Amino acid sequence: RQSSSSSPHKSRCNKMESAKRAVVSVLAQAPQHDLLLRAARGEKTERTPVWLFRQAGRHLPEYNQYKKDTNKNFLQLLDDPKDVAEVTMQPLRRYDVDAAILFSDILVVPEALDINVDMPGGKGILVTNPIQGPEDVAKIDVSSPRKLVEDRLSHVLAALPEIKNSLKKENRDIPLIGFSAAPFTLMFYMVGGNTRFNQTMGEQWFQQYPEACDELLGKLSDVIVEYMSLQVEKGADLLQLFEAMGSYISEPNFKKFEMKHLTNIASRLKEKHPDVPLMVFARGAQYANSDLQLAGYDVVTLDTEADRKVEVERLEAEKGQAPIGRRVTLQGNFDPKLLQEGTPETVQAAVKEMLEEFGPQSLIANLGEGLSGKEDPVLVKAFVDAIHATSEEMNAKAATAATAAA
Repeated sequence: RQSSSSSPHKSRCNKMESAKRAVVSVLAQAPQHDLLLRAARGEKTERTPVWLFRQAGRHLPEYNQYKKDTNKNFLQLLDDPKDVAEVTMQPLRRYDVDAAILFSDILVVPEALDINVDMPGGKGILVTNPIQGPEDVAKIDVSSPRKLVEDRLSHVLAALPEIKNSLKKENRDIPLIGFSAAPFTLMFYMVGGNTRFNQTMGEQWFQQYPEACDELLGKLSDVIVEYMSLQVEKGADLLQLFEAMGSYISEPNFKKFEMKHLTNIASRLKEKHPDVPLMVFARGAQYANSDLQLAGYDVVTLDTEADRKVEVERLEAEKGQAPIGRRVTLQGNFDPKLLQEGTPETVQAAVKEMLEEFGPQSLIANLGEGLSGKEDPVLVKAFVDAIHATSEEMNAKAATAATAAA
């Protein structure tokens, strides 16, 4: 017989276990509204799903007001899981998007490796202690990448269950996208690269320190795999890998250094989470799309420079070699500049053109680059609504034509 003094402790333990089970249960449940997941898997959909790169953040008046109300800047908001959840939810209350994406930053991984990141206004992203050479690369310890992520990025991971709970509470049960930057994009900033100056720093490293570059990209890949895997464990339904700095690496160096690591990341994540779709975006490096299809990604993104018809035909012709057994789902590539000026009617016309070139199936409508903050929310809403309405109309016409032909 247990003493009465142990009963409160047992009761607390039971409550804690029940709470843990409840959280696990919520995270394990597939979202009720799974349109985007089905498109990512290449299944036929009743309409084209849509979400937006940088859909949360500075283009929204409510985001700017929230920063004022909390007296926090962007980086400070990222430190609090409740702030992250609130900002993640803001665009969902305004737009009928088909997914939420974790509100975070691509450079949290370098920060976890003791790289100092600053974002002074007007100067882009600055790393104040860039790695100087091979000796600094050798010092980076990723011998226990999972523990590193759990210890140094616990605040990011804690935000995912908060977001999942918010999605349920607000009856917006749509997929949650987790993400990371790709290895070269992280390396570019870690060696002192900047989009406004030092634009060639990554290329200089490939020329001067090829072995150290390969070592650094490999170490970053190990962290990325565990970081993205843990996001799935915390509730992410899909994963997006961003090669945001693809225009700052030459095609030969991309193929020599980076591509094998992107393939490795896809292979390892598929082994860990075979049912979780993997999306990839090589912005400014669209020559890599064929190789990315061969690497096993489920979704490949086109940037604003890509020729839609050419990419569709090329990837369709090469689909027989794709590990997923089909042509990749395409994502993109609406020009966000069309959301800065114009009218809902001009946006609708551009959407119609885009959907006619892509086709409404095996497509996730998105942008060809992220929202910059200058966009008009009225036009953003017009884009989201036009994707749904126009694709439904196209699918209905196709079904009618198929019935008539039969």
